[in-house]
Amino acid sequence: DVFEQPQHIGHKKIEFHISTDIPAVLQINSEKEDKNGKRVHLYAATEEINNTGFGRIFPAPSSNDKMETEEEEDEIPSEFISRRDLEKNRLSREEMEKFSVFKNYEPGDPNCRIYVKNLAKQVQEKDLKFIFGRYVDFQSEVERNMFDIRLMKEGRMKGQAFIGLPNEKAAAKALKEANGYVLFEKPMVVQFARSARPKQDANEGKRKK
Repeated sequence: DVFEQPQHIGHKKIEFHISTDIPAVLQINSEKEDKNGKRVHLYAATEEINNTGFGRIFPAPSSNDKMETEEEEDEIPSEFISRRDLEKNRLSREEMEKFSVFKNYEPGDPNCRIYVKNLAKQVQEKDLKFIFGRYVDFQSEVERNMFDIRLMKEGRMKGQAFIGLPNEKAAAKALKEANGYVLFEKPMVVQFARSARPKQDANEGKRKK
């Protein structure tokens, strides 16, 4: 029925009013021939529409903000290994059992120094800093000074390292996350370093046991 009535001019006008959803398109088409000034106004109007559209998408940028804050938590993500990479290249408990180096593994008594063995020949201090540096707050001068890496490259201690971390908590976290990490195709064995205690304390410890 609608298509039989456009013979009347008035009904044509009503059809234009019905199609008010697309006024911007019609105006742009009709005013392309006009001066630039009017075009600017039209584009401003379309930009306003776009802006309202982007307003609805605001939650999406906020997720990007979360990603940025996650990177900030690592402090210097480019300098140190991420937790994800640590987990990805770490052996599972079942896999560790297949290696003789983990046969009688014991973490040892918690302290701020850790002992690492089964290191490949290619390992350098910078590789250990890349892994264990993530447990140090380099903005703190105290923690920076306490961070110490001693990699043994010769003699009987070859392939072993002692790493000093700021505190016992950082050392425990490093041990948990880095033990079994495969570096240059060799899994690292990470334990708490044995602290040099006076002989009297050691004897007392034996008596208590």
